[in-house]
Amino acid sequence: MLDVQEIQVYYGKIHALKGISLQVGDGEIVALLGNNGAGKTTTLKTISALLRPRSGDVLLDGESIHGLSPHEIVARGVAHAPEGRKIFNRLTVTENLEMGAYLRSDAAIAEDMERVFSLFPRLKERGAQVAGTLSGGEQQMLAIGRALMARPRILLLDEPSMGLAPILVEQIFKTVEDINRQGTTILLVEQNAAMALSIAHRGYVLETGSIALRGSAAELQEHPDVRRAYLGEGA
Repeated sequence: MLDVQEIQVYYGKIHALKGISLQVGDGEIVALLGNNGAGKTTTLKTISALLRPRSGDVLLDGESIHGLSPHEIVARGVAHAPEGRKIFNRLTVTENLEMGAYLRSDAAIAEDMERVFSLFPRLKERGAQVAGTLSGGEQQMLAIGRALMARPRILLLDEPSMGLAPILVEQIFKTVEDINRQGTTILLVEQNAAMALSIAHRGYVLETGSIALRGSAAELQEHPDVRRAYLGEGA
């Protein structure tokens, strides 16, 4: 479904991504792991056209989406729940969800909002509440729900567990699995490697802008470098 080919991305003179290539197949959850500054968020922003690569390509179903605008990429079926949530603080929960469907005019918007509320019942309770007054966990639910309102075929999730209590982390990851089972492909950026690999089919490990490791989730869980650097196990 998604094929990232040799993308090179710079911030000024800083070489942020050094020829990244990765694939996400239809129906998969693929985890993208790495430390801060490894290039995980930059990869997602490049796929979403929030950043432009100096070279390389991004293909969706074999067709290049390089050069499209961010809203055109959303229209092709790629939605992005960004790091830090980036919700509209002054709008209500319902208005935020409606913004997620801003490219749509079909009759299924109300149906999809009910789907979001079934995944995140707390959001239905908070529908009229101003989003900026939600808890961190509720804001994360809203960011994911807003992205789902675009009815994406592939969902880019950037650090969904960041800043959340452990019980909320488990809830968010369970919901991510539910979203995948309902037919949405997911590319997941996450520092909580143990949780990410527990739900992913495959994964990649980024180090300073390059792919250092790739393999099935089970293979990465057993790899000594992953166990030492990301799973908190011995050298």
